Amino acid sequence: MFTLNEYNKDIGNRVKELRELSDITIQDFAEELDIDETMYKQYENGEVDIPASFLCEIANKFQVDLGLLLTGEETRMNIFDVTRANKGISVERRKEYKYENLCTKFIDKKAEIFIVTVDPKEDTVPSLNSHPGQEFNYVLEGSLKLYIHNNEITLNKGDSIFFDSSHRHAMVALNNEKAKFLAIIM
Repeated sequence: MFTLNEYNKDIGNRVKELRELSDITIQDFAEELDIDETMYKQYENGEVDIPASFLCEIANKFQVDLGLLLTGEETRMNIFDVTRANKGISVERRKEYKYENLCTKFIDKKAEIFIVTVDPKEDTVPSLNSHPGQEFNYVLEGSLKLYIHNNEITLNKGDSIFFDSSHRHAMVALNNEKAKFLAIIM
């Protein structure tokens, strides 16, 4: 069984290999991704967890499937890809969110699909994030506050939202309870 650190290093090594095969320097790639070079090096060296949105952006830049970055295996399913309950690949272990990728083996996906768990936090100042594309969220459990484009939107179980994810956004669990939502990133 992999430790979290080994998993991070494996993903970082795959990113590094793609970058080197594309003949791109660390400095140039960090600049292209609009990220601090030191932080990029930490991602590539597996020293810190790589956010799911960042992995999606890297996969798009190199025109590879996210599943390849996560598992090291080429995607090969072209009719369907079943993920059993609680068996998705854990993608992000940042303090704010836990991501479970629900589709890692389907080739040429048009979207990335996650179950995201947000634990309640004492401090309610969220860390805003953005990534190219669009995002759909459907609340499965609990209540959330979505921060986006100077708006604060409360979402309860059964509510959904579709938005331009290039705008900085974040989710915070409400009522001191864990919340879960389905996220589809396109």
